[in-house]
Amino acid sequence: MNVLRLIQFTDPHLYADQAGTLRGVATLPALERTLAHAQARDWPVDAVLLTGDLVQDDPGGYTHVRRTFAALATPVYCLPGNHDVPAAMLRELAQPPFVMGGVVDHEAWRIVLLDSCVPGSADGRLSAASLAALDAALAGAAGRHVLVCLHHHPVPMSSRWLDRVGLTNSAELFRVLDAHRNVRAVLWGHVHQCYDGLRRNVRLLGTPSTCAQFLPHSDEFAVDPRPPGYRTLALRPDGTLDTEVVWVDACAVGLSRSACSAA
Repeated sequence: MNVLRLIQFTDPHLYADQAGTLRGVATLPALERTLAHAQARDWPVDAVLLTGDLVQDDPGGYTHVRRTFAALATPVYCLPGNHDVPAAMLRELAQPPFVMGGVVDHEAWRIVLLDSCVPGSADGRLSAASLAALDAALAGAAGRHVLVCLHHHPVPMSSRWLDRVGLTNSAELFRVLDAHRNVRAVLWGHVHQCYDGLRRNVRLLGTPSTCAQFLPHSDEFAVDPRPPGYRTLALRPDGTLDTEVVWVDACAVGLSRSACSAA
């Protein structure tokens, strides 16, 4: 069996307007620069993960998602964020290489893509149906190790404003995860910063945005000047994994890579 190599891009917040900006960052050029950096540094990969907020409440942005990632000729696993437009997202990304939600298997690994979004709300919640589907996916993994992906953070980020818009029923999520011994990692976006923690031998991973970042450990909303980022993952047949957060344009701001910390 081979090592499964993935790259996670999250929270690009695209607009139909190619020059659209969010918090002073032109989001489409930032995504394109991030992808180019990843292709030069970390390609080839077996699949790409897009973990939500692909657009900033603008369905026209999915045209750029489709154009940008369809050209890669590699599977692209997608799940929605609170700024996505679900009907448009399903319509625009309904064909290969895009896979919308559900379960995908790669040799020794199963990837579960969860929808944690609540219409009209910035916080998230997993429905009873989603939790039941997760339980079934874990029970039926047939000896595979499991990576669980969602948009909202299921653990506190030590940031008062941000923790108000996390996953509101994380206890229910962890109750399902704790009932199975094959979960190796939980991965999310939404937080626009990195996080790397461990709970009951399950790796907990949050990833920076491909555009603007949020200042860690801030009680009130604040923007972090760090550049765009993404995460690499190498999932090994024995269930171990290697992962790194890569900051784009890092040399220009005196960074090499971030020290993600569990707060």
